[in-house]
Amino acid sequence: MVTEPESMEDLIYFTNRTIEEGKGKIKAWVYKKMCPQCNKAKMGKPVDKGKVKIRAKEYVCPECGFTEEKKEHEESLQLEAKYTCPQCQKEGESTTMYKRKSFMGVPAYVVECQHCSAKIPLTKKMKAVKKK
Repeated sequence: MVTEPESMEDLIYFTNRTIEEGKGKIKAWVYKKMCPQCNKAKMGKPVDKGKVKIRAKEYVCPECGFTEEKKEHEESLQLEAKYTCPQCQKEGESTTMYKRKSFMGVPAYVVECQHCSAKIPLTKKMKAVKKK
């Protein structure tokens, strides 16, 4: 069971979009994870002079200063999604790894429909899946 976020402050990633020319829609998000060292605060990108470093290569705990590489940190997170499947038109919810996989030649987070097991790709915004 996925829980919808209360605030964007708790998230690393969020998207809400229609898929396959309006046949389906998906809302997906990834929660920030608690610091594995102190368990007091949520890990985030480093803040420098009140501004978050957007292209930072690591995540930092604001409480204890623990740092973790971006790649290993993001692979330990879960992407949660609520969707309307473009194939079976049923609503559902699912979780998957927060890691892009190659789907029909395009990097995408792939969510699987709990009803018909269709794969629903979440590509970068303007990328289209290659048709055969």
